[in-house]
Amino acid sequence: ECECVYIGQQPYLCNVCLKSFPRESNLRRHQRIHSVTHLYHCDVCPKSFRLKITLKAHQRLHSGERPYRCEVCRKSFTRKSTLKVHQRIHSGERPYQCDVCHKSFSDKSNLREHQRRHSGVHPLNNVTRLYPCDVCHKSFHQKITLKTHQRIHSGERPYCCDVCCKSFTRKSTLKAHQRIHSGERPYQCDVCHKSFTDKSNLREHQRVHSGVRPFHCDVCSKSFGRNTTLKMHLRVHNGVRPYRCDVCYKSFSYKITLTTHQHIHSRERPYHCDVCRKSFCDKSALRRHQHVHSGARPYNCDVCCKSFRYKTSLKTHQRIHSGERPYQCDVCRKSFCDMSALRRHQRVHSDARPYCCGVCHKSFSHNTTLKTHQQIHSGERPYHCDVCSKTFSGKGNLTRHQRIHSGARPYHCGVGSKSFNQKGHLKEHTNMHSGECPYHCDVCT
Repeated sequence: ECECVYIGQQPYLCNVCLKSFPRESNLRRHQRIHSVTHLYHCDVCPKSFRLKITLKAHQRLHSGERPYRCEVCRKSFTRKSTLKVHQRIHSGERPYQCDVCHKSFSDKSNLREHQRRHSGVHPLNNVTRLYPCDVCHKSFHQKITLKTHQRIHSGERPYCCDVCCKSFTRKSTLKAHQRIHSGERPYQCDVCHKSFTDKSNLREHQRVHSGVRPFHCDVCSKSFGRNTTLKMHLRVHNGVRPYRCDVCYKSFSYKITLTTHQHIHSRERPYHCDVCRKSFCDKSALRRHQHVHSGARPYNCDVCCKSFRYKTSLKTHQRIHSGERPYQCDVCRKSFCDMSALRRHQRVHSDARPYCCGVCHKSFSHNTTLKTHQQIHSGERPYHCDVCSKTFSGKGNLTRHQRIHSGARPYHCGVGSKSFNQKGHLKEHTNMHSGECPYHCDVCT
C-alpha cells in the first residue's frame, strides 16, 4: 500500500513512485493509480488508464491528432489544458503568484519549482537513490530519469523533429528545439524584455544584469556566467586541445577555431563584405574589415582618447602609456609592445627577407615595405595630401609631407632645444653632439 510521507517542510511523497505533492489530498488521489485496477487500455502501447477521457487524450500521441488550436499563432495541441497554458504567452496572463516574493507565473508547475528556491525544498531530498546505471554507476531518484540517462550510453534518440529530422534524447530538448522553427520564445527577461526559446538560456542571460558569475576557475580565480565558458577557459591552463584538423593534424582548444582553420585548406571564404565583396574565413574578420567602410573606431584609449578599429590594436597602444613591453628578443634582449614588432625585428638577426617582388625579384623583410615598393612598378600613389593634392606611394611619406604644412616637428634633440620633422634628420643632428661620423669615403678614408 501507499503511505503518506511528510518530513518537515517536505512535500508529500508517494513511497511507490516517489512522486511528490503539495497537499495530502493530492497524494491520496494519486494513490488510486497504484491501488485501482486500470480499466482502459491503449491499443498501440501497453499503457492503461483509470479514466476513459485520459485514454483518449493519450491516444492522440499515437494518432498525431491535435484538435485544440491557438487562434493567434495557429499552433495546435493534443490537450485543452496545454492550449490554455500556451495562450498565456500571447495574453501575458500569469495567474499563479508566489506568496513570498509575489513573482507570477503562467503555469502551476513553474510556480512550484520557483517556491522550492525559497524553502530550500527538493521533492526528493532525504530519499535513498534507488536506480543505479549499470554502465557508469550513477544513481537516480526516479526510474524515468535513469531511462533518459541511459540513452547517453545507448545513443538512442527517440524524439525526432518533424521539420529537420534532428533527433534528441529528451522530449523537453525536442520542444525547445522546435521553437527555432516556430519562432516561439516564451521565456522573457524582466529587465530588458529579451526573450528566449528555453529557460536555461534565460537564466544565463539574467546573469548579465545581476553580474552573478557562479563558475570560478581554481587556477586563476577568474569567474564566468556559464559552466561551458569555464570549461573552455580551463583549456588555457591545462593545454587541452581536443579539436584536431584531419589535414595537417594541428589541434585547437575550441571547435570554432578549428572550423576557421579548416577554411585555409578548403580555401573557403564564406563571409562576404556587402560593400566591396571581399571575402573572409571567419565572421570576426569580416566584422573587423567592415570598420574600414563605416569608419567606426569603437575602442577608445582612456589616457589619450585615441580610438581604434580593433580591440587588439587598443591593447597594443595602451602599452605605450603603461611602458609594458612583454615581447623580448632572444638574441639582443630588446623588448617590444606586440608580437608582430618582435617578429619583424628578429629578421635583423636572421637576415630573412621573405617578401619578394614579382617584377624585379627584390626581397624585403616586411610585407608593408614590399607593398610600398610595388607601387614604384605600378605607378600607384593612393595617398593624397588634403592641402596641396600631392600624391604619395606610402602612408609614411604622406605623413612626413604633411608636417611641412602643419609645421609639426615631433622629434626633439635631447641636448639642445632644436626639433625636426623627420627622425632621420634628428639622427644626423645628434651626430654633431656625439662627434660620430658614420659615413666614410672609400677613396681617401
